[in-house]
Amino acid sequence: MPVCCFHRSVPRKTMAWSESVDTLLANKDGLAAFRTFLKSEFSEENIDFWMACEDFKKTKSSAKIASKAQKIYSEFIQADAPREINIDFTTRDHISQNISEPTLKCFDDAQRLIYSLMAKDSFPRFLRSEVYKELVNKQQNGNQKRWLPFL
Repeated sequence: MPVCCFHRSVPRKTMAWSESVDTLLANKDGLAAFRTFLKSEFSEENIDFWMACEDFKKTKSSAKIASKAQKIYSEFIQADAPREINIDFTTRDHISQNISEPTLKCFDDAQRLIYSLMAKDSFPRFLRSEVYKELVNKQQNGNQKRWLPFL
């Protein structure tokens, strides 16, 4: 049975970000928007730490593992680090004791804590923020539904 026309739907990336923090973080534009939001809340160190850990886990060279681990430690973990993340004493202490011989998993506990903080706290606020609402409105206005004859 022939159909005279069909509705072309445009992927709604921006709205898909609301599905989960994973969906948001997996999308380059979503990650950028979330980082901008976190920056406005003075907590972009969380996403920067999470991204640094993701990059760190892909490190192949053992020499680079040590130098990258030290950089992450000095920037985000050690007491009075310039971009210190909010983690519990036990997690911070465990990392501090093992930083001299780092493994690709040495930041996993801290990364899980920060991910959880972002997922439970920052992400819901992001979805309620003007930043996110403006992005959704822009996308909806730019992707008006179109009826296309016989394609």
